[in-house]
Amino acid sequence: MKVLFIGGTGIISSACAQLALERGIEVYLFNRGQTTRRPVAAGAHVIQGDIRDKEVARCLLQGQTFDVVADFVAYAPEHVQSDIDLFRGRTGQYIFISSASAYQKPPLSLPITESTPLYNPIWEYSRNKIACEDLLMQAYRQSGFPITIVRPSHTYDRTSVPVQGGYTVIDRMRKGKKIIIHGDGTSLWVLTHHRDLAKAFVGLLGNPHAIGEAFHITSDEVLTWNQIHTILARAAGVEARIVHVPSDYIAAFDARWGVSLLGDKTHSLIFDNTKIKRAVPGFVATIPFAQGADEILTWYDADPSRQVVDPAFDALSDRIIAAYESAWPTG
Repeated sequence: MKVLFIGGTGIISSACAQLALERGIEVYLFNRGQTTRRPVAAGAHVIQGDIRDKEVARCLLQGQTFDVVADFVAYAPEHVQSDIDLFRGRTGQYIFISSASAYQKPPLSLPITESTPLYNPIWEYSRNKIACEDLLMQAYRQSGFPITIVRPSHTYDRTSVPVQGGYTVIDRMRKGKKIIIHGDGTSLWVLTHHRDLAKAFVGLLGNPHAIGEAFHITSDEVLTWNQIHTILARAAGVEARIVHVPSDYIAAFDARWGVSLLGDKTHSLIFDNTKIKRAVPGFVATIPFAQGADEILTWYDADPSRQVVDPAFDALSDRIIAAYESAWPTG
């Protein structure tokens, strides 16, 4: 099988490329060559360029056909339309990486299945993903363009601390500073290690049961946000000093953080993974977040240059905590 990954060095795509190569798949990566955090998978063919430059992309891909094309960096309908124009008649399957944040917010019922409505009036990122999906389903229904849609939910690897602020939160905890958790910290969430997601994703490559279908791929481990931060603190060798702050209060200080909460993370989310397990028999996520957190801290502690603190987020956290505790003293 010959596959093209548009991207290939991101959190999700890096693990997918590595596993595909291990399974004997011929892998091509089309990217700009700007990512240094994750190396290019050994054995992959690299096509360096910007896929959004239509003429350059068409020139670089001239004469090439693929069994599968997967775009990991499409975020708007115009990106998807460009892909349809470029790969129509040149691939047996086109995989679009959408987002589980596209599902109905707030959710009216749990667990979430692939038939849960796509509706997110709050977060533009999610609405753009929904628009991309709509365009692709139209192309499939009208002309048979062979699409598969994958909806990950908060996938991480060893280089990514999966909380707002990233490593800055670890730094705050290690310095004994307070950290913010939205709400009361008891809403439910799912984190998925990128190696787990890759097992299901690679199983969809060239899979005839995946054409015209959408799948979310997540772990079955469900954690509260209190547990997520406590696990990270334990891996960092400290205890977390937690301040619970309402999501809308956070949004008043920082709109970008706020919309990711109110449009997604504020709500409890549990996923039913029956469909992906049926399409990829034997798939199961096996890496608990406790193991993932240990991998994260081992990676950061191995090289001090990786321990980059965001001074803006650090100061923002101090401002929110000071204002909230002043308005609602805990005594």
